[in-house]
Parts: sequence; C-alpha cells; structure tokens
Amino acid sequence: MPDDRQPGFGVYVHWPFCAAKCPYCDFNSHVRHQKVDEERFAAAFAAEMASMRERTGPREVTSIFLGGGTPSLMKPQTVGAVLEAVAANWTVPAGIEVTLEANPSSVEATRFRGYRDAGVNRVSLGVQALNDGDLRFLGRLHDVEQALGAIRLARETFPRLSFDLIYARPGQSMDAWEKELDEAIGYAADHLSLYQLTIEEGTRFHALHAAGKFAMPDPDHSADLYRLTQEVTAARGLPAYEISNHARPGAESRHNLVYWRYGEYVGVGPGAHGRFLEDGHRIVTFTEKMPETWLNLVEAKGHGVIGGEVLTRSEEADEFLLMGLRLAEGIDLARYEQLSGRPLSSRRIASLQEEALVAPVGNSRLRATSAGMIVLDAVVADLAR
Repeated sequence: MPDDRQPGFGVYVHWPFCAAKCPYCDFNSHVRHQKVDEERFAAAFAAEMASMRERTGPREVTSIFLGGGTPSLMKPQTVGAVLEAVAANWTVPAGIEVTLEANPSSVEATRFRGYRDAGVNRVSLGVQALNDGDLRFLGRLHDVEQALGAIRLARETFPRLSFDLIYARPGQSMDAWEKELDEAIGYAADHLSLYQLTIEEGTRFHALHAAGKFAMPDPDHSADLYRLTQEVTAARGLPAYEISNHARPGAESRHNLVYWRYGEYVGVGPGAHGRFLEDGHRIVTFTEKMPETWLNLVEAKGHGVIGGEVLTRSEEADEFLLMGLRLAEGIDLARYEQLSGRPLSSRRIASLQEEALVAPVGNSRLRATSAGMIVLDAVVADLAR
C-alpha cells in the first residue's frame, strides 16, 4: 500500500496477559495461573468496539495492532474473532497491515499458521537480546536458539516481520552492541525496533537499580550507542524512520505511523488508550487496567472506559510536535498552524537551526536532526513555548 503520509485511523486491541512479568516492563500486563476465558474476553472486545463505533461513526481502518501483554498467548480462533469484530464495526479494506505481537517462548508453528489464516499479516517479535546472559538479565523466558527459531518461522509464515531489541544494557560496550546489531540485521526481514533500556518507576528493575544491584550506562555512553545504532542500520539499508524504529524503505509500520503522524485510533481492552475525533474535537479515552474489572464493566455497560478528556488546541499542537518530530520526515508546518491557531516561532526555529538541532525539509516541513533527536524533549519544549 503506497504511503501518502495521511495520518490514518487505527484500531489497537490490548491483550493484558503474560506468562511472566519482565523486570523492565511498565506496560499493563498481568500473570494469571488459571486458564483465561478467551471466549468471554473476545466477546467483551467486540462489545467495547461497538461502543467505540457509536462514538467514532463510520471510518475506514488503515491498520490494526494486537498488543499487550502477550497476544501470542491467544488462540488463533480468538484472534480471528477480534479481527471479525473490527470488520463488523468499521470498514476494513483488503490488505491493510494487521500486526500481532509475539514472544519467542510462546511461538508454535500451528499457532502462527492459525494467526495467518485469521488475517494477521505482520508479526512483531519481542526478541530483546541475542545473547543468553542478557536475556536472563532481562527476565525473558526464551533463549537465543528459541528466538532465532521464532524469527525463521515468522519469516516463513508472514509477509512482514519486525523484532525488538533492547540496548544500552548494563556493561554493554560499543563493540559488543555493534556485533549484536549487525547479527540482528542479518536476521531481520524488513523492520527492527531498537529501544534503549530505561528504568521505569514501579518495575522490579527500578527497585534493583535503586538498591545498587546494577549500574546503567552514563548518558554520554548511551548517546554514543544511539549514534552507533543510526550509523550501522543506515549503512545496512534499515535507516531510522523514527527515533527507535528502522525499516527498509516502504516497510515502515503503518500502525505506528498513525501514532507519530498524529492520526486517530481507538483503544480497546484493559488499559488501552484511544485518541479520535468526536463532534469535531479530539477525545482521549482510557480504560480500566485490571483485566477482570474491565471485563465486568464491559459486560455491565458495554465498555470499560473509565476516563478521558477533550484536548484543547494548544494540547493538540503540543502532542503533534512531540510525536511528529520523532519521525525522520518531520512535521507539516501548516498542520501545526491549523491545530494550534498560530505558526511556530520563526525565531525559535532559527535558533535551533543555528545549534544544528532542527532542519527544514523543503519549504513546508521541519525535522529534528540526529543531534536534535538525542535531546528531543528539550527541542519540543523550546518550539512549543
């Protein structure tokens, strides 16, 4: 599907269950030792979608993303039911991107074939590292052999594949990361997501780090690792199209572009967030995080939405800046003015250009430079003043 740079309309479905909670993860994920009633959850997903459809009106979906948690713990029949529910509520053109997140430890050939038959055409694997020592440190349930087996199986089954790696790990040298990244690119089909390890409040790593159990790389070393990542991926044909995401031209994640281009999306499932236009205003929605509580809410009133807000023009413009400047293509200056009611300050743009932190793209767009990406929060704050 050609990229016309339109923001798009996505549907995100959150499966909240995992086999184990990773020590770095602050996502809404939960471990359940009893069997999950998948049919009941699938019915609740469908009910919440119907409620969202009443709010969005008729829309044409540009991408679907099943995230988590670990969606690959779902049966293929459950995935099929979820995708049928999306199509029952909105227009779903043939061939749009349908992504499912999977962990190598929960990958089976029959299950992958079932997902493909259900309509999934892109899989995102949570590999995270290509050495067993760091996989154990990160709390992953798979080893490198399982990860490579999952990558091979995904390449055989799905038209498109991405996998994640976490870098800037404790003690990781430039040479070690370059070797691991080069190896990863050799396995990658068309897309890599490469994230620096961060210590998030409320995670096990947060407590361990505070207790001095391990040390994180200093900011300068982390910046060097980031620059190395950009250089190696670009040289190997997977340039960054967003701070943490790399793809061969044309293989960018359509769903993630919905977010970064400040499109609209519906969030369905426990802890899911949505942002879409309702009566001409951009609405934020968020649902109950606890899976069983969310399920009871949906069965009682048709949805699990427990809060939200209507964004002001200023808030929309700030979000547009924050998301859009993560992209290599940058932002459309006219759209910023349309959202905010005023143009960006030419004086601030000029000042940031002098510091080589932003650069114009033709006469209509502005992007952050590679140096600007490293201090992007500061760049956005300066522009938004």
